[in-house]
Amino acid sequence: MDYLLGIDVGSSSVKASLLDVASGTCAGSAFYPKTEQVIKSPQPGFAEQDPQCWYDCARDAVRDAMREAEAKPQDVKAVGIAYQMHGLVCVDKDQKVLRPSIIWCDS
Repeated sequence: MDYLLGIDVGSSSVKASLLDVASGTCAGSAFYPKTEQVIKSPQPGFAEQDPQCWYDCARDAVRDAMREAEAKPQDVKAVGIAYQMHGLVCVDKDQKVLRPSIIWCDS
């Protein structure tokens, strides 16, 4: 079977859905975390999240959606990603996250 994978990275959770190309129906979906993601506010008007949490939640949501659809990686023909407005992720030369990301609801 052929599938399209959609990933929605939001400030409260990360969702993944697999759509069956032939029928247009949802073959599998999942979200993480099961409770809302933590938004840290180190001082008034600040809003930050850990980018590693986004990665971990996306990995787990995709894994569970794939499992529900009984899909293999080679069955996924395209991937679409939606993200929570804007946010900067600072990384070092080895792609290691340097600090929490300042997210859209920061004032």
